[in-house]
Amino acid sequence: MELGQLIAGPFAGKTLGDFGADVIKVEPPSTGDPLRQWRLLHEGASVWWQVQSRNKRSVVLDLRTEAGRADVRRLIDEADVLIENFKPGTLEKWGMGYDVLSARNPGLIMLRISGYGQDGPYRDLPGFAVVAEAMGGLRHLMGEPDRPPVRAGVSLGDTLAALHGVIGVLLALQARQRTGRGQVVDVALYEAVFNCMESLLPEYSAFGVVRQPAGSALLGIAPSNAYRCADGQVVIGGNGDSIYKRLMQAIGREDLGEDPELAHNAGRAARVDTIDAAITAWTVQRSVQDVVSTLQAVSVPVGRIYTVQDIADDPHYRARGMIERITMVTGLSLDVPGVVPKLSDTPGGLHRPAPTLGEHTQEVLGQRFNSPE
Repeated sequence: MELGQLIAGPFAGKTLGDFGADVIKVEPPSTGDPLRQWRLLHEGASVWWQVQSRNKRSVVLDLRTEAGRADVRRLIDEADVLIENFKPGTLEKWGMGYDVLSARNPGLIMLRISGYGQDGPYRDLPGFAVVAEAMGGLRHLMGEPDRPPVRAGVSLGDTLAALHGVIGVLLALQARQRTGRGQVVDVALYEAVFNCMESLLPEYSAFGVVRQPAGSALLGIAPSNAYRCADGQVVIGGNGDSIYKRLMQAIGREDLGEDPELAHNAGRAARVDTIDAAITAWTVQRSVQDVVSTLQAVSVPVGRIYTVQDIADDPHYRARGMIERITMVTGLSLDVPGVVPKLSDTPGGLHRPAPTLGEHTQEVLGQRFNSPE
């Protein structure tokens, strides 16, 4: 059962649905999930919606009414998992807190995604991904050192929280096999972001270091950066000890490759400006394709910076099933992302197109829901 809207909760539902979960999405009457109208539309239908809500069934019920809540409770009685990303306390206000729902369905697992979690002094504040990315420490590190922070251009806070939520659901399902009981999976957007911040906190705790933005470089790990070419840019990760030597040989700087002070990362990090300047002096004289071909030939991680057109045209994406073609109800043929991760025995897939609003209301509710609870 999915009661959430927009990104975080529904992305978790989408991920579970990709691997065979029967996801029943409850939407409000008339408007449905606002994502239906977000970004670019084709004949009034969002193309984003075709990805976010694939493999789901849409049921229209009004949670603002007791009749609607009664039907939802009966559906939850039969559910393994309930996903919700309302403001904390909303379901309790509607008489649908976990204590109530689990009394009726002891095996129920409730995934709750919110900005700040279900408790703590900030629990009642509204939380969006943009704020979570800032509070979680990510936004401060994004951008150039002498410019204001930037955002990634996608809602990373939401999708990171959703993926943490899916992990929590799978762990809770495993625990239920042993105990027979469900539980609450409490995911805060800012905590999902913070969980991915690597050495940020221990470095501050041990050394008082407040890590600063470093543009396209990976601070303290060298060489790893974006480098200008004659016709664009490439990214190069030459920070492994043996990889670094191969990189320096490929660019004709064996002197740097054999320098004992640069044999390990600590020495390279201290002289990163010298190393980056040497790499740039080589790349700016060559095309992106020349740089990529030369370095790939000696097993140095390198890549051009893809636009979505590059993605759509790339044969590896196609070979891996990462681009699939669907047809919208409007008749538009549409490329959409494939399923991740790849499982050898139980692969996921696109089993059901994104639903129209309320498309499955009668199918799901059936005649048994026509009488009072």
